[in-house]
Amino acid sequence: MHIIFFMIGVSLMMALGFLGAFFWSMRNGQHDDLYTPSMRILLDDTDSTSTTDVPNN
Repeated sequence: MHIIFFMIGVSLMMALGFLGAFFWSMRNGQHDDLYTPSMRILLDDTDSTSTTDVPNN
C-alpha cells in the first residue's frame, strides 16, 4: 500500500515538472513558428556558381 502512495507522489512530481517545462517553452517562444522550419528544406537555394552544358575536357 505504501508503494501506491509513493508512485502517486512520483507521478504528480513528474507531471508538475513536464507542465513547468511546457510553460517555460511557451514563455520563451519555442512554439512561435511551426510552419517555416518544415518548409525551409523545400525552398530553392541560389547558387553562386554558374553551370554550363559544355563539358570541361
